Amino acid sequence: MSKSQHVLVTGAGGDIGTAIVKHFLQEGATITAVDIKSESEILKRYSPADHGRIKAVTLDLCDHSAVTALINSGEPLDCVIGNAGVGGTAAFVDIDPSFWQNTLDVNLTANFILGQVAAKHFIKNKTPGRIVFTGSWVGSVPWPEITAYTVSKAGLEMLAKQMARELGVHGIRVNVVAPGIVKAGMAGELLKTDPVYAKRAGKVVPLGEFQTANQVADVVGFLCSTAGDYITGTVLLADGGCSLFQFDSDINAK
Repeated sequence: MSKSQHVLVTGAGGDIGTAIVKHFLQEGATITAVDIKSESEILKRYSPADHGRIKAVTLDLCDHSAVTALINSGEPLDCVIGNAGVGGTAAFVDIDPSFWQNTLDVNLTANFILGQVAAKHFIKNKTPGRIVFTGSWVGSVPWPEITAYTVSKAGLEMLAKQMARELGVHGIRVNVVAPGIVKAGMAGELLKTDPVYAKRAGKVVPLGEFQTANQVADVVGFLCSTAGDYITGTVLLADGGCSLFQFDSDINAK
């Protein structure tokens, strides 16, 4: 990627978002780092030497007018990374409607808003921009007790495909990175606090190790590089094989 690029990253106050920001900083980009957390909380994740290239912004991504104002107020963007998200566990019959709605709002609707505003920004500036959403391998594979999360990620995949189909004429590429079980962020917290989740997760990775946040960031960076020039409307599954069907004998053999 060009060293002059300007990249906006949401969820920049979390583990995966931090790794994505650091990846682009290493590439020489300037960053607008967005999170629901305070600006000081966002910035403390990064070296003071890099603060001059980071604009930290506290923002509710479901606020359409605030997202619009942010994207249109600064220097033109080249890449927009929709990485913010929420999770949580509950058996299907126990899902509270407010929890369901909040999950869809943050994981899906906020990315619709971000994607639409970014697309208009790119079209106005005649920029062949990149939009990448952080999805999940469970966007296409059911996993017990995270129904709201899996449905939101499944919707995100189709959102990206619809956007790619319509925005390609403007040179805008839209893709999804679908990580596996990351030993950081939401999954990392569940691995530490939810024994049932940790037991299940420990059996489903053919490569035998959990993913790192940096490995996710590398895939995001790939899609925003010249190597990703001819990729759009793709869900890039980077899950260590989690989504591959496993027989009981496979698991018992370990």
